[in-house]
Amino acid sequence: MLKTIISLAAGLVLLAATSVSAQTRIKCASTTSTQNSGLFDYLLPIFEKKTGIKVDVVAVGTGAAIEIGKRGDADAVMVHAKEQELKAVAEGFFVHRHDVMYNDFMIIGPPDDPAKIKGMKSAADAFKQIAAQNAVFVSRGDKSGTHTKELSIWKKAGVDPKGQKWYLEVGQGMEKTQRIADEKRAYTLTDRGTWLATKDKDKLEMAVVLEGDPVLFNQYGVMAVNPEKHKQVKHKEAMTFINWLISPEGQEAIGNFTDKHGNKLFVPNAK
Repeated sequence: MLKTIISLAAGLVLLAATSVSAQTRIKCASTTSTQNSGLFDYLLPIFEKKTGIKVDVVAVGTGAAIEIGKRGDADAVMVHAKEQELKAVAEGFFVHRHDVMYNDFMIIGPPDDPAKIKGMKSAADAFKQIAAQNAVFVSRGDKSGTHTKELSIWKKAGVDPKGQKWYLEVGQGMEKTQRIADEKRAYTLTDRGTWLATKDKDKLEMAVVLEGDPVLFNQYGVMAVNPEKHKQVKHKEAMTFINWLISPEGQEAIGNFTDKHGNKLFVPNAK
């Protein structure tokens, strides 16, 4: 009898292990903003329940996520630097890129706003003022989508901040960059999703000092790693994920995602 019980138990363990190993898994390289905001924690269980496909997310800056995809170390990439994405598609590293959703960037800083930029309409003018006042600015400095946007604004402002004493490059994700800026009573550029999802949790004393400039538009896109470049990628499953994200069901799920105060963090806009 004991032998029978042991055999049954062993069989059940083997069956469970086989079931776990048999589950289809794909890897998605994405940004820290989609992770920090809690979006994937909300979306992926819905997708997994519908399809049985488990999505493992690697959350890094956009530049690093694209490089992971180029190497074939992911099956899909979801990032927010459209020019870089389209360039990588044109180079043959990715296929089937789609717009998925958008939000916007904001400049945040100390509540007393030492550089006096609150009330300005232009992000470039605000950056000029920060530089003129030698106000501390914390940059992600990690080739992320946010960092790319920040550098484009400095360029528009006609300012090269590299090497300036007031300009700190920290090489961190968005949430950590916000914390550092808060500690140093500095300015930084952040995305609305990360800001709304983390400002209360991290007890940040910072405030939004500029928003609404059209240049701060923040488009997110998704694309599959080209299976002709990397035969090992799970292209069929990656396309199932992409097609769900841009489907009416996936778009509705993105639109329904809010923070605890009911603020929508992303606006779906797949075509």
